[in-house]
Amino acid sequence: MLSVTELKTYFTGLQARIVGSLEALDGQAFVRDSWTRPEGGGGTSCVIEGGNVFERGGVNFSHVSGACLPPSASASRPELAGRGFEALGVSLVLHPRNPYAPTTHMNVRVFVATRDGEAPVWWFGGGMDLTPYYGFEDDARHFHAACRDALAPFGADRHPAYKAWCDRYFFLKHRNEARGIGGIFFDDLNDLGYERSFALTRSVGDAFLGAYLPILARRGDLPFGEREREWQAIRRGRYVEFNLVYDRGTLFGLQSGGRTESILMSMPPKVEWRYAHAPAAGSDEARLLDAFLPPRDWLAAA
Repeated sequence: MLSVTELKTYFTGLQARIVGSLEALDGQAFVRDSWTRPEGGGGTSCVIEGGNVFERGGVNFSHVSGACLPPSASASRPELAGRGFEALGVSLVLHPRNPYAPTTHMNVRVFVATRDGEAPVWWFGGGMDLTPYYGFEDDARHFHAACRDALAPFGADRHPAYKAWCDRYFFLKHRNEARGIGGIFFDDLNDLGYERSFALTRSVGDAFLGAYLPILARRGDLPFGEREREWQAIRRGRYVEFNLVYDRGTLFGLQSGGRTESILMSMPPKVEWRYAHAPAAGSDEARLLDAFLPPRDWLAAA
């Protein structure tokens, strides 16, 4: 049954493995910043800024608790409103310096909702997604194949469902456009039972490095200029818009009294907004919008 010790051991170990791999790649150490919150719990934020590869990146572990689930956590399950909660997980965002290398996000987590005299209600959630600034089909196919393979042991229906969920979730309604090229997203996972639900969540977390690092190896050293950096900054603006307007993790952290610096480490360091900006027709920048951002089955021909 639910074991907080088992969960914490996995999540902290995952954070350490990912940070170790990223430090080896970048050549610069992440700053490790442990914190606590008055409402209960705390965590460790591992952050890099001004690295050789990563302009900013963070890999956060948190284990927090509180007397009442915030609205962002109970929105899809209103019957749990008013319960106490305990939440553990790892969340990361990586913003490479090179515009040809995509931003990425990954999160794996578990929630437990409690009420005196009633059995606890638990569920897992998470996923990973890719936000390129320039489109490369082999990168998109590789990332989506890694997501598919992570879910394959848990039923053929999981990947199509979680991919579609990701496409719906990471969508800027006010822009009518996707944030990136998707990946997988899931929440409220408990239908497999605790052991299998936890195993699926571990499989997603464990698949991240294999999904992302080969792409970074291909793109991280490509030559670029001011045009590419300008486009990267404009598209990063969309990332900020999504995180501040829609992202449930950001909203949960802020609504639950979380540590603001750790929550907002997901923001890119340099961003631009241009009024009514549109790239030139036929350009590589326009190709991202026209051929990559509209949701599609990247594995159809793979």
